[in-house]
Formats: sequence, C-alpha cells, structure tokens
Amino acid sequence: MQTRSSGVEAPEAMEVDAASTQQQANEALLFDASSAVGHSISPQLYNPDLAPTKQKGRKWTAYSIFTLWANDVHSLGNYAFAVGLFSLGLGAWQILLALGIGAVLLFGLLSFSGFMGHKTGVPFPVMSRISFGIRGAQIASLIRGAVAVAWFGIQTFLASVVFRVMLVAMFPGLKELDTNSILGLSTLGWMTFGTLWLIQLVIVSFGMEMIRKYEAFAGPIILVTMVSLAIWVFVEAGGAIEWSGIKNLEGGEMWRSIFAGGALWVSIYGTFVLNFCDFTRSSTTRKSIVRGNFWGIPINMLVFGAIVVILAGGQYKINGKVIETPSDIIQTIPNTFFLVLACAAILILTIAVNLMANFVAPVYALTNLLPKKLDFRKAAWVSGTIGLVILPWNLYNNPLVIVYFLGGLGALLGPLFGVVMADYWLVRKSRVNVPQLYTEESTGAYFYKKGVNPKAILAMMPAAAVAILVAFIPALEPVAPFSWFFGAGLAAVLYFVIADRKRQYDDVSGEPIAVESVH
Repeated sequence: MQTRSSGVEAPEAMEVDAASTQQQANEALLFDASSAVGHSISPQLYNPDLAPTKQKGRKWTAYSIFTLWANDVHSLGNYAFAVGLFSLGLGAWQILLALGIGAVLLFGLLSFSGFMGHKTGVPFPVMSRISFGIRGAQIASLIRGAVAVAWFGIQTFLASVVFRVMLVAMFPGLKELDTNSILGLSTLGWMTFGTLWLIQLVIVSFGMEMIRKYEAFAGPIILVTMVSLAIWVFVEAGGAIEWSGIKNLEGGEMWRSIFAGGALWVSIYGTFVLNFCDFTRSSTTRKSIVRGNFWGIPINMLVFGAIVVILAGGQYKINGKVIETPSDIIQTIPNTFFLVLACAAILILTIAVNLMANFVAPVYALTNLLPKKLDFRKAAWVSGTIGLVILPWNLYNNPLVIVYFLGGLGALLGPLFGVVMADYWLVRKSRVNVPQLYTEESTGAYFYKKGVNPKAILAMMPAAAVAILVAFIPALEPVAPFSWFFGAGLAAVLYFVIADRKRQYDDVSGEPIAVESVH
C-alpha cells in the first residue's frame, strides 16, 4: 500500500534545513569578508557574533548605557558591600566619600574601556586578541567567562530565595515545599531557581538587543523601588538617622577605611571594566558613552550612597541592628501587597544585573572558543547549563570556594586589564588593524608566536602572583583591598617596559568586514 506525503516536513528535517541555511549564510559572509580585505578570514576566528559591528545602525544610546548602571549599581551584592562599610564604622559622609572616590576612578576606567569597543566594534574576546594574540586571547576571555558563569548561578540562586519569600507570602501553603532537600535545594527552591533560570535564558536567546530593552525597562523600576524603600525606612525611624557610624573611626584608620572602600568598589567592577566593550561595540557615539557613564556612575552612585546611608542608618535607629542587604528590610514589610511588589522589583533587578554582568561575558567567551559550532543563542544555553550543573547554592554556602577559587580568579582580572589597556592606549595609541584580528596567517599582525603574545603573558603572570599574594596573605591584610590596583598597575608597567614601542602600528577600520549591529 502506498502512502502519500502530507506536504509537511518533519521537525527534524526543518531543523536540519535551518542549520544548513545558517551554515551557508556564514560561509557566504566569510567569503565576502575575505574578498573585501584581500586576505583569508578564518572561520575559527570569525562569525556573525564575533565580527565587528557596522557604525550605521548602532542602537546603544546614552540612556541605554545609563540603564546598565541604574540596574547594576543597585544590585543586592553592592548594597551588602556598602552596608558593610557602615558596619566597619564609617559614617554617612565617609561612606559617600569612599563611594565617590571609587565612582570617579570607575568613570575614567570604564570610559576608556568603552571607547575601545566603540572604535573597533568588537566584543572582549576579540579585543583581547590585540594584546594576547589570536590564540592567547582564549586565556583572557575564558578567565572572565569562568568568573561570570559561576556568579550567574549564584545570583540566580539568591534571586530564587527572594522569589520563595514572595510566593510563600502570597500562598502560605507552599511553605511545606520548602522544608526538604534535593541536592541541597528544596522542592520550592528548585521550582523558583528553575523558573528564573529559564526566564534569563529566554531573554538572552534573543541577543543583546533584547538585553538592551530589558535593561531600559528595569532601570526606572529599580530606582523608584529603592528610593521608596529608603523613604519608608526614614519615616519608620521618625526622621532620625545614625549619621556618624557605629564606631566613630578617626584619623589614619578612618582614612585607610575610606580609601580601602573606594578601592574595593573599583575591584567589584573589575569584571566589567574588562568587557564593557561587549556593550559599547553597539554604542552610537563616544559622547553617548561619556554621558551614559556620567549619569550612571558618579551621579547614580551618589544616589545609591544616599539610599545606603538612609537604609543602614535608619534601620540602626529603629532597632539598633545593622542590616546586611535590603532584603532584610523587605522581609519586615507588614503589608503583604507591598512586600510582594518589593520582592518582584528585586527579582527584576537581579535578572537585569545577571544578564549584563554574568551572562554576556561567558556567552562571548564560548562563541570565541567554538565559533564554527556556537552562535550567541547556542552559547547562551551552554553557559546557562553550566551555571545550573555546578549547583551554585553549594558554592555560595562554601566560603572557601568563594574566597579562594572565585577570589583567586578575580585577582587575575586586574593584570588582564592592565595589559590590555597599556597595549591599546600607551603602546599602540589606539591604532588597531581590525581585519587582522580574524586571520590565522603567520604574517598577521596578531599572530605573534603561534598565536600567542609571550610579552603579554610575561607581564601578566608576575602581576597576577603579586595580586593574589596581596589579596590572601594575612600579614598584608591592611593593603589587601588594593590588590586589584597592584595587579593592574604592575602588569601595565611591565608590559609597557617590554613592549616594542618604536614599531609603527597600522590603524585599519573593520567596516569592510562588519555586520549589522544586532547584538
């Protein structure tokens, strides 16, 4: 008996056709790029996600960049850090000064880092090829990605805790699902973590443009929520706030704590100053970067500092206790409706922070590692899966893992930044041959020795060792907050000394091989 085709393709066939079509499109793009620059563009180094973005059609405005900081600055982790300054004994003006010092430094560092992305149009893994070589760049991008993917899982877990509080407040019967343990997490914990994990993956699957839209949506909500929470605490405290701190530090100890706070504030953003080009590669102008950073860093951080002072100082006046994060205050809100609203805002915030700080970097790192197999969407799912299978709640509950593994990796970020910035600004004076970043030819400008720049490695390794020693040796505890600066500064100086500063570097635009700014 013969059967007739229904005319409808099987899902498997449709997937194969889609994959085949995408592969053909990539091969055509690769051929056109090679033809445009007159030399071979390698499929191991170039795909639509790693290619430079065209100047025309970029969509990241000053407001887009401002909303990045409007979300990230007001993260729960940052509040925990700033409230910790209150616990150390710093008063209101001292906390604001510490944050102000950090903000001024970050404004400069992030602006220079952002200019690199705007000029070249390339993401961080490609940017690091300039100083580390087309193969050595894997070291830089994977270190940055490894730190980010671990924190993606941890931040998703912390958000799931808030989600559980919100659900139990709305549906008290769910509390029974929060009493067991499956691989370290309750049934309700798995449900909330899985939901937030999936939401973030769906958002990232639509690329950087969807992230930009989400950040723009979340930014105002976070600012309004945190300001409202501060006003509520201020009213509850009867307008009386503890302004002078709880230890009344004075003299040298006070100033050391202030500058240490500012230095640690910069260290927190040690990840972001590295891969800020992932976002500014789609910025409209250099001026948009400066304006977005100005309102998002110094101005926004002063607002953040004022909120911290009111929350910590007000709560201390209310009951004599020092809070750890705004979540401590949220859980005391007597009205269920407002408690749920506050929890929802915290969830929106945490997702926004996670997307920009802890998801984009590993996605680009994985795409750079396997450009023929992974595009932005596939890399997002791989990155998210890694963030799940490492069972991040167990990492978070193990101080040794947080301090030594993630802290050790974090100590490497300063030296990486020092090498990249010294090479780009001081040695090359921002002259980059962008098309050469995508060729494996031995005569390529960034091939160095078998694809690795030994001078970059030579500058980074001793600087990294110093940064780790300063951060972890107990005898050096007074200067430990400055470990990022030790690492970045030493690496920059070493690289500047051993680099070939007399060589003439070509400045060639990547526009002939650029793609539309969709990420």
